[in-house]
Amino acid sequence: MAKDSIGVIFGKTSSLNFRFAVSDSLATRRSDYIKVWHESDGWTLGQVSTITSSNEDFSVEEAVDVAEGSSNIGDMNEHILADATVIGVRDKEGVLRAPKSPFSPGDKVFKADELLIKQTLGLMRGDVYIGLLDGQNVHVNLDANNLVQKHCSILAKTGAGKSYTGGVILEELLDKNVPLLIIDPHGEYATLKFPNDDKPTSFERYGITPKGYATQITVYTPANKLLNPAADSLFRLNGINLGIKEFTQLFSEDRSQNETGILYEAVSKLKAEKEKYTIDDIIFEVGQNKSKVKWNVINKLETLRETGLLSDKATTINELVQDGRASIIDMKGVNPDLQAMIVSKLCTDIFDARKLNTIPPCMLVLEEAHNFCPEKGFDRTVSSDILRTIASEGRKFGLGLMVVSQRPARVDKNILSQCNTQIIMKVTNPNDLKAISKGLEGISSDVEEDIKRLSPGVAMIVSTYIERPILVDIRTRKSKHGGASVPVVKTAAEEKKKEEPKTKEPEVKIEPKKEEARKESVKKPRAKHEMKWYHKMFGSRKE
Repeated sequence: MAKDSIGVIFGKTSSLNFRFAVSDSLATRRSDYIKVWHESDGWTLGQVSTITSSNEDFSVEEAVDVAEGSSNIGDMNEHILADATVIGVRDKEGVLRAPKSPFSPGDKVFKADELLIKQTLGLMRGDVYIGLLDGQNVHVNLDANNLVQKHCSILAKTGAGKSYTGGVILEELLDKNVPLLIIDPHGEYATLKFPNDDKPTSFERYGITPKGYATQITVYTPANKLLNPAADSLFRLNGINLGIKEFTQLFSEDRSQNETGILYEAVSKLKAEKEKYTIDDIIFEVGQNKSKVKWNVINKLETLRETGLLSDKATTINELVQDGRASIIDMKGVNPDLQAMIVSKLCTDIFDARKLNTIPPCMLVLEEAHNFCPEKGFDRTVSSDILRTIASEGRKFGLGLMVVSQRPARVDKNILSQCNTQIIMKVTNPNDLKAISKGLEGISSDVEEDIKRLSPGVAMIVSTYIERPILVDIRTRKSKHGGASVPVVKTAAEEKKKEEPKTKEPEVKIEPKKEEARKESVKKPRAKHEMKWYHKMFGSRKE
């Protein structure tokens, strides 16, 4: 067998697949890329699908002798066979085609070089560096315009690395000054501000350096600073002169026609009588209605008022969406129903602003998407319709959407189908696997087993300009990751450190007068009524 090759084709072959004998057990692995010279098409790229090792002359009796030590397995004649799938070759027009005639037995098989892999798979362009081709030292770059304009989805089970991968993409987009509006239900993305100080040895492998994005990021909280002290600013909605359109976004969809009618009458009367009115005026006007249904309306209005979300100093969409900046709406501590209302209002405002071109082209990032745009039959939220509209029409107005979810089966399929780039990490739930294989373009049921076996941090990427699904080892983040699980059981090293005796500090004598002054300067314990802040979803209006 030739020394410069890793194997030789034998047996029955075709233009789509072939089998070859491997020269050495370490010569190739499953999923490795290979190349074979075709007499009419030239160098053709393929991929190893399976590898088997066998020895037909190795009997059961001989296996027992090896196990008992009376024989040496090294004396046996082992055969290593590999099956390969043909990917194809680019023609003069740049179109990927499979050879029209089969390969010949006896043809040599070689390891594919980086240039051939990138040319054939469509990895020559792209400026969003997300990692290395699995098992190769080939950089994988996605196209930023394609990623934003034609939407993107990141789907994975809990702990597989979806938020980490999302952070990698957001870093790249921030480096290119793409405006971002991030809906963050669990407060995972605020750590983009700080450089990564974990696993320094991996930076060299991926060719990156740690970096924080504090100057480009603003964290907003719809709650208050006591619930979310790390937030930079409060997020508030306009509470002046609210109309029926605003209330349809701020209320869940369980309103009756009578409730809508009562609300409409109150708002119409206030518009005719006052230049400026607030939710207090609306509550008073609804209270004048003689229908008993008014109490349901008043209850919803008062609940909305008590959140403190409405203000005469609202956070504008022009403040949230700016070139080269990311605005994170940190929903930590906010009621789920209210989260959907906020998302509905924000998405409507950002879509309208892009249609009027009052804000720059941008990307909307939606974490835990199954909570905001659930599949029909599972649930319905007030934010579903506007998200479907953005998914289907946002591309025309320069509004991109990144959908991140751990439950693909529960995400609206109309939205997922509009995502031209799908990043799929390990998924094991049968319903989620079925939803992926049936609902996403470029994914077939044959790859379900591959998705189930993916290692944490490895993603399958399907895109319109990448010719086939590829496996990518996601690069290390430049910034700190905020979505890691909190350890419950301490390691042995931590326990040992805890048990080590602390060095006793020298006692410092304090003069009596200074001691009395120090005691007086100590703050008194917080009163019980002040602690109520920690048990409320939002601060009261008395704040």
